Amino acid sequence: MEILYEDNHIIVAYKPKGVLSQADGSDKPDMLELLKAYIKEKYNKPGNVYLGLVHRLDINTDGVMVFAKTSKAASRLSESIKKHEFEKRYIATVTGEVKNSDFIELKSFIKKDEGKRKSFIDKNGQEAILFYRAIKSYKINNDLVTDVEVILKTGRFHQIRCQMASIGHPLYKDNKYGSRVENKDNFIPLTAYMLKFPHPTTKEIMTFKLK
Repeated sequence: MEILYEDNHIIVAYKPKGVLSQADGSDKPDMLELLKAYIKEKYNKPGNVYLGLVHRLDINTDGVMVFAKTSKAASRLSESIKKHEFEKRYIATVTGEVKNSDFIELKSFIKKDEGKRKSFIDKNGQEAILFYRAIKSYKINNDLVTDVEVILKTGRFHQIRCQMASIGHPLYKDNKYGSRVENKDNFIPLTAYMLKFPHPTTKEIMTFKLK
């Protein structure tokens, strides 16, 4: 875990693959508890530490996350998300060759199946919008893949995974959404590399990118 930024209102950190955003009842590590322990130790805080979760990343992906250190900051960050003031950019490695070097809009309707923990394209689902462009194509072993940049406009469950699979480009090794490449560790090549949002108190536009 790496701290990218911290002040009295927010903390921005890198979530590694294999770490939950929030505890799910299992014994797997989660960002909320890890960061609470960090704050408690750094500031020698007695009792419980408040930390608000305002968005999530899947356990098998990694990337930049922001957390609220006060309830007021949590409320304002959540409101910013509702107003689409957050900009989230991802790098994904998908199966096959993607040729468009300019961003293309991909709009679908997605429905989540709670039992299967999977999303499906469904005309009665929620609107899901993203933009994607090809960065480069290459081969992993004998498999042709493409690194794509994705700008996420809505935050549906498994949205990028579901939508890219729906156009014939499932994420590499993403067996749940159609990749036939063996995936022993269950990690998938999807990284939230950039997060941009207005600070909850100063309103300054904050941008964080992974190197």
